[in-house]
Amino acid sequence: MNLIGRYQRVSGSEKITPRWEQDYHLQPMGKLGLFYEYLEMIIQFGFVTLFVASFPLAPLLALVNNILEIRVDAWKLTTQFRRMVPEKAQDIGAWQPIMQGIAILAVVTNAMIIAFTSDMIPRLVYYWSFSIPPYGDHTYHTMDGYINNTLSVFNITDFKNADKENPYIGLGNYTLCRYRDFRNPPGHPQEYKHNIYYWHVIAAKLAFIIVMEHIIYSVKFFISYAIPDVSKITKSKIKREKYLTQKLLHESHLKDLTKNMGLIAERMGEVVDNSVRPKLE
Repeated sequence: MNLIGRYQRVSGSEKITPRWEQDYHLQPMGKLGLFYEYLEMIIQFGFVTLFVASFPLAPLLALVNNILEIRVDAWKLTTQFRRMVPEKAQDIGAWQPIMQGIAILAVVTNAMIIAFTSDMIPRLVYYWSFSIPPYGDHTYHTMDGYINNTLSVFNITDFKNADKENPYIGLGNYTLCRYRDFRNPPGHPQEYKHNIYYWHVIAAKLAFIIVMEHIIYSVKFFISYAIPDVSKITKSKIKREKYLTQKLLHESHLKDLTKNMGLIAERMGEVVDNSVRPKLE
């Protein structure tokens, strides 16, 4: 847009325009210019932190993107937009609590992703509880038999479909099939319902989520406490600036007071002289 506007402004006889006019014809930043810059960073931060367990390479790609975007934004702000009017700001405003909320929520989402989409918890439950008595047949903790333990049994004669016949009848001398789930076998008093192993795994997953988020929250708050937002050196400098400011104000007040007292004393001296002089005469 700047390039098109530049060629439209320059006539055949006028080849050079003043710098202030060139700057005036650049694109205005607008009131929501920085809003969309912050929004872009918040969206990126949310995707990277909320689902980092699903794609661990995302933080590295975000870092590369941000390094490039810093230079692109610098070029954009210095050459393609009008100079912005600087304003004081104590912090980034409402974006800070938004980022803190996303960081807290990211702990829960990543813990749930690890717990419910990986085989880590079922493997640990089998190794420590179901590989040995009373649930297992081994005399020591082992992963032998884990695959067989994760496969449930289904009797194909129990296949029911009101719309069509059983497609598995007549395919051969097959009566049972295996599928991945934690359910009771045919003939069990609670057949095809979740077995005890399923409930142990669910309890372990919930316990893992609670323990993991508490550990990460503790580390997070400890780091926040150990690394303050304002360093001690900066705090001491701020205190010194306040002291010097108060000292200058106090000295200025004393100078004004001394000056005023001197003027008052001179006027009083003049009044006394004027009143005493007629009597002497």
